[in-house]
Amino acid sequence: MVEQPTGGAEPAGAADGDAESLDRPLPEDVRRKVVTLVSDAFGGLTVTELPAQLRQYARFTPTRRVKFAGNAMAAALESDPVFRRRIAEWVGRNQAELAGALESGAPPAAADPVDVAAAAYVLRPPGWVKLVAAAGEEVQRAGAERVGEETRRELDRLREELGRARVRTRTETERLRAELDATRKEADSLHRKLRSALSEVKRGEAALRKNAAETDAVRAEAAAQVSAAESESRRLKARLAEAEASVEASRRAAREGRSVEDMRLRLLLDTVLDAAQGLRRELALPPSSIRPADGVEAVEPGRMSPKDIAARALSETDPALLDQLLALPQAHLIVDGYNVTKTGYPQMPLEKQRLRLLGGLSLLAAQTGAEMTCVFDGAELAAPVLLAPPRGVRVLFSKAGVTADELIRQLARAEPPGRPVVVVSTDREVADGVAKAGARPVASALLLKRLSRV
Repeated sequence: MVEQPTGGAEPAGAADGDAESLDRPLPEDVRRKVVTLVSDAFGGLTVTELPAQLRQYARFTPTRRVKFAGNAMAAALESDPVFRRRIAEWVGRNQAELAGALESGAPPAAADPVDVAAAAYVLRPPGWVKLVAAAGEEVQRAGAERVGEETRRELDRLREELGRARVRTRTETERLRAELDATRKEADSLHRKLRSALSEVKRGEAALRKNAAETDAVRAEAAAQVSAAESESRRLKARLAEAEASVEASRRAAREGRSVEDMRLRLLLDTVLDAAQGLRRELALPPSSIRPADGVEAVEPGRMSPKDIAARALSETDPALLDQLLALPQAHLIVDGYNVTKTGYPQMPLEKQRLRLLGGLSLLAAQTGAEMTCVFDGAELAAPVLLAPPRGVRVLFSKAGVTADELIRQLARAEPPGRPVVVVSTDREVADGVAKAGARPVASALLLKRLSRV
């Protein structure tokens, strides 16, 4: 049994053992045995007594330690003398007889050479290098003997199989010879039948060639007739398709033209009817003995000043002017959206500008009952707008390549002549364009003042 060194000094034998070193790698069997000894010794050490790189394996089972930390334990045993002495103390306690025999220099003759070499590698007694080398040679010799024995057994087995195979081969050869004789006799009979059949085939082939020639002539004639019929059918189908397309185009053009004209005519008729109803209400006056002109208050000639006349006229920025325009029958208000918002509240983000304007237009539509359309420039959009149009307001964005100004002019031109259309924009080009289409342009400031009263 190895005694624990005291006072920081090592035994002389241990010092001599540490001075020795192997000049070749440990045999694989000895290395596995050493790793197993180190793994088993973990249970007798505290975590602080283990090298830092092995502490993470302290809670592993011995089998798992061998599997996952084998290389780390072998490296620590070789590079850390303190750790090796602790493992040696554990081996001395748990394998006292073997350890004592190694310290005395007389290892047991009946002991396994691998166990002796592993214990010597850990304890490092004098001459441990020779013990490890001898164990390696013994392992190699045992392996060679084991391989030789296995080779002899395999050779005997192969010889037995070869003898059985030869017997089977002779039996199979005799059977095949008998079958070959029978096959030859059958082949001769078949040859005779084949020659007879070939004669019949030649006669049949001659008749078949004659029939094939006649069939080819009939097929060629039929193919020519079918080709001509198909050409005529394709020509008729093409003419029919052209005729159907022409008829459908005519019908579609008639439907579209009639639909647009009917819509414009119906809208104009509604406007005239609403105007007629308002006029009828105005004419429903009670009977009077005086003339209508007698009841009109006025200033005598020469007494009205220009200031009085200006006081009765409505300014272009007076919200009452917009109320009068929207009070006309079937009035349609078209708003240049960003022109109005950037005039009234340009400091707000575009999204909030749109929401504020549309909220005001919704209230104005509810008050006046007029049709309202708000147009925004689609080029201003960085992404698709998720917007629910408010009640009573149509919201439109111009398409790619089309400005909001052009879309407003298209809306004004689409209305029938005679319908009151009001366009809100301070853009001069927009105002001139809609005026040519018969619409009434008003400034954005006028709408902003009117919305401030909503």
